[in-house]
Amino acid sequence: MLQFCKRLASKGLKATLICTNAITRKCIQTQATSINVEHISNGSNDDENLCFTVSQNLAEFIEKQMSSDYPPKFLVYDSFMPWVLDIARRFGIDGAPFFTQPWAVNAIYYHFHQGRFKVPLEEPIISLPSMPPLRINDLPSFINGTDSYPSLLKLVVSQFSNIEESKWLFCNTFDKLEDEVVKWMASKFPVKNVRPTIPSMYLDKKLENDKDYGLSLFKPSTDTCMTWLDSKETGSVVCVSFGSLGALEIEQMEEVAWGLKRSNCNFLWVVKKSEFEKLPKKFCEETIEKGLVVGWSPQTEVLGHKSVWCFMKHCGWNSLEALSLGVPMVAMPIWTDQTTNAKFVEDVWQVGVQVGVNEQGIVTRKEIEVCIKEVMEGEK
Repeated sequence: MLQFCKRLASKGLKATLICTNAITRKCIQTQATSINVEHISNGSNDDENLCFTVSQNLAEFIEKQMSSDYPPKFLVYDSFMPWVLDIARRFGIDGAPFFTQPWAVNAIYYHFHQGRFKVPLEEPIISLPSMPPLRINDLPSFINGTDSYPSLLKLVVSQFSNIEESKWLFCNTFDKLEDEVVKWMASKFPVKNVRPTIPSMYLDKKLENDKDYGLSLFKPSTDTCMTWLDSKETGSVVCVSFGSLGALEIEQMEEVAWGLKRSNCNFLWVVKKSEFEKLPKKFCEETIEKGLVVGWSPQTEVLGHKSVWCFMKHCGWNSLEALSLGVPMVAMPIWTDQTTNAKFVEDVWQVGVQVGVNEQGIVTRKEIEVCIKEVMEGEK
């Protein structure tokens, strides 16, 4: 959202980013003076109360702005909050949802919402318009395990509850990446893709000083990471990260650790402080010549470094960073959209390989070693 604001502001529009208190003021450090950042209360963590509180506070905020020097003309909202459109129209302004997952994932949710398939699947493979054949494990986890995530399934499907009412559907993707599915969705709805929303320095370099997001949930070890990467040979490093929400079980953490060691490649592994105790004892000591483990990294800056050749990740939609910077991936999805993204990374876009799991659902150290070597040294 913040990167989208920067692009809009560069076209001469006045952009205001409205956040709830869940994103504290300390998290946002943007240099874009043309963007105004406002906070409204989100109340408690209860979903129903959250919706009511945010609706009420957002309406009050918009009402105050209507009499300002810059009354709002348009409201872009997170696609997971479709009810915001009603608030916008209450004040005579229009709005559009911003989808932050790829159309490949959005289309699956749309077809599920339309009742075009049910789970468990009646056949081992399902065929959807403009999509490759999909197995149950290729679907987003909220669908392939509907009993496990009923509230989250309801949330993702609700994105399409009033989709026919919007004049535009914005999405964080680009046309040629998802050519077929974009054309199919655009034949039904007014799709407008907004390009990868990563800092301009790593794309077209049209926005001056747009070198980072200006938002971070954790403090990155920037100097440590970049100094270490500077000491490594070009194309010799595997970057490993499972995101801000990803958490591995201890057994899986150990397999990743020893898989990295067995690969004999240089590696930069991001392990959040809350996960650090899951690392095998003496792992850091035993891999000190090859590896660096940090609590958080400046990911885009790291991926843009000449020494990084491979990105091992959970395959959330920040995969767009790796795609934009030409870094092939080892995809190790955990949940939500990641399973579908990983399918497309390997089979459709062919920009990486996906790990396999054993009968216990664990990715073994041997599998990790093989996949890393495939990307670092293989013919693909």
